[in-house]
Amino acid sequence: MSKDRVAITCSLNGILTDPRKHPVPVTPEQMAQSAKEAYNAGASIVHIHFRQQKPGLGHFPSWEPDVAKAITDAIRDACPDIVVNYTTGIMGDAVEAPIQCLEAGLPEMAAMNAGSLNYLRTRQDGNWAWPPMLFDNPVEKIQKMLDAMYRLNIVPECECFDTGIVRSIRMYIENGMLKSPPFVSLVMGVASGMPARADLLPILLDELVDDAHWQTIVIGREEVWPVHRAAAALGGNLRTGLEDTFYMPDGSRATSNGQLIEALVQVARDAGREPMSPQETRQMLGIGEAS
Repeated sequence: MSKDRVAITCSLNGILTDPRKHPVPVTPEQMAQSAKEAYNAGASIVHIHFRQQKPGLGHFPSWEPDVAKAITDAIRDACPDIVVNYTTGIMGDAVEAPIQCLEAGLPEMAAMNAGSLNYLRTRQDGNWAWPPMLFDNPVEKIQKMLDAMYRLNIVPECECFDTGIVRSIRMYIENGMLKSPPFVSLVMGVASGMPARADLLPILLDELVDDAHWQTIVIGREEVWPVHRAAAALGGNLRTGLEDTFYMPDGSRATSNGQLIEALVQVARDAGREPMSPQETRQMLGIGEAS
């Protein structure tokens, strides 16, 4: 695929963000509308989390297969071409729940958390913003997730929160756990992970296998956009959405996923690149090819 093309992902809603305070979609209808707006703006992939559908509980995650399927069906009805990408991130070793969601909705892609992270953040007074927790992704858990994805013909998106996890991708391939070429997401801006800094990208890319497809996932405010611009210039794929940021390049608050994708498409075009169509994205990822 030509380097002047770029796959753009919209991260529709994320986990725990309160829809009463932020414009994140929750219901199948809201998810479909938001996906359609992102698609029309230039996104070829939507990354989705599932939320509880009971009134007042939309900021809590759901691992109900029926919810996953209803949301996926609504998105596919609204924009049949778009590539659907599920979250699978779950604490502990209860991988059955996300696997059941994969089986119910059969997305073409799914996030595969490629290593463990102490998930931490402090407030201005030094107290923990939440009780320190371990986002645990041992090799045994990763193997189970990969086995399920390959069984269902789902492309893994390897999410890497620090440099050691990036370096582990090569070993997963050498061990035979992960097929090559991988699709790798460099997750930057989590307080206890890699910082959102454009100058880190050449170092991280030097640690990737040569044929990797990669993108930046950048969490934060004004710092996210310089990283996106650097990723576009270096040939990476791009992702944004209300899971990752609430802020536009000019510092104003984003009102929708479509608005954020429009800004990211402009970043790509400023670097001389155009958004891939969903069909081009599938070709890049080998979706639909015989396994």
